[in-house]
Amino acid sequence: MSQKKAIIAGAGPAGLTAAYELLEKTDIRPVIYEMSGDIGGISKTVNYKGNRIDIGGHRFFSKSDRVMAWWQNIMPLQGAPAKDDILLKREVPVSEKADAPDPEESSRVMLIRSRLSRIFFLRKFFDYPVSLNFRTVSNLGLNRLIKVGLSYLKIRLCPIREEKSLEDFFINRFGEELYLTFFRDYTEKVWGVPCNRIRPEWGAQRIKGLSVTSAILHALKAMISSDTSIDQKDTETSLIEQFMYPKFGPGQMWEEVARRIQERGGEIHMHHRVVGVKTNGKTVSGVQVQNGLTGEEISLSPDYFFSTMPVKELIQSFDGNVPEPVKDVASGLIYRDFITVGLLLKKLKIRNETRIRTVNNIVPDNWIYIQERDVKLGRLQVFNNWSPYMVKASDNVWIGLEYFCNEGDALWSMADADFARFAIHELTKIDVIEEADVIDHVVIRMPKTYPAYFGSYDRFHVIRDFAGRFENLFLIGRNGMHKYNNADHSMLTAMIAVENIVNGVSSKNNIWEVNTEEEYHEDK
Repeated sequence: MSQKKAIIAGAGPAGLTAAYELLEKTDIRPVIYEMSGDIGGISKTVNYKGNRIDIGGHRFFSKSDRVMAWWQNIMPLQGAPAKDDILLKREVPVSEKADAPDPEESSRVMLIRSRLSRIFFLRKFFDYPVSLNFRTVSNLGLNRLIKVGLSYLKIRLCPIREEKSLEDFFINRFGEELYLTFFRDYTEKVWGVPCNRIRPEWGAQRIKGLSVTSAILHALKAMISSDTSIDQKDTETSLIEQFMYPKFGPGQMWEEVARRIQERGGEIHMHHRVVGVKTNGKTVSGVQVQNGLTGEEISLSPDYFFSTMPVKELIQSFDGNVPEPVKDVASGLIYRDFITVGLLLKKLKIRNETRIRTVNNIVPDNWIYIQERDVKLGRLQVFNNWSPYMVKASDNVWIGLEYFCNEGDALWSMADADFARFAIHELTKIDVIEEADVIDHVVIRMPKTYPAYFGSYDRFHVIRDFAGRFENLFLIGRNGMHKYNNADHSMLTAMIAVENIVNGVSSKNNIWEVNTEEEYHEDK
């Protein structure tokens, strides 16, 4: 008998995890078709002249022990200090295993990094989550702070009974004044529509455990003790104090996974897009794949089909047996796109006024939420603080400016050189940098980065029911499920899908329950 074959659309975290798990747990041969030339999807790392860019910022942390162990199996934890730890003579937690790698000598190593995210608003820094300390009182002013407190008390006494929108979700947890100050404008930058037009599910998936109460309790607990363990089981994800991170960025993890898949007999074909899906009764019987470089198309007959491609494109690829309501919902799905501008600098204008020591005394943040209303910039990453090995020359500052847009709009359509000038002007305008300190720049566009919770999303169950009819079709990952998952949840959907095959489970409900029932959330 010939070996069974699984066709996997997409070489991001979900697709690669599915292939790896199939090789680990079955005799099914995985064959991945990736439309781009990159491994890792939005978790890829871009190498620009020796300076590496993390698209979107990926902390390797999960409440799932299974995922944490999976990552460390691919890339072991550091057993000695990293370059910046040595320079600063700071103590960091390291693995006590005898064979734990030294980051200065080994490339395949997972660093343990400190977490700091802050909000930049009114040209000042605020803690994230916002803390009731002297800095916050001074920055906001007593009058606004009183309004924040009163509006929070009001919503605790009279909460919104039925949360119909993301605005309701935020107000119920933070009060109207805090929502208007710190959540509304930033969230509308991300999505491009008012919060009252976004379904509350986005908040339920991303920040469901974070509230004023949890932030205060965390602050009080931190005064007494600090959880220095890697798993940080009793800490909300948005409040974690440290996380794992591959030496050369998240793409390094997925490039290593891809290497192992191919080493064990799996296949990965780059620049190949799934353009057709044929069905026969309750199965996907055929998949049409197009070579993006030559235009040549091939027909495949999979035993299993794992899709991480955008749901809109998947449904459009189906043969003629798609009900009109399914087509209608698919055509109405909306995505938010993403542009990163990498800037290499001599120095930053903003100063490190914290007690945290850093190389060249740069600000210690991993990323900074740009709350300022007079710029379109959404978030700022400082790659030096993710890993010192992300920056070619340690005397330079390497940052990433993150913009949210729609494919084809004014931002997306701007020429690279013009967009770089625009981004530099915005950072100069809010006093983060001096234009004269810019050494180099690069612009990177990522389409369909964020599946949106508006448009036809409220009828997404129609697509889920349709896809569930096909016993050998598995929708996994962020775009594959049109679900704002982090990498760990995308991985879990793939793991559970493979388990279902092994155990003969036909229902897909347990896949859809990932990041629904679990206690998990992420930053804003």
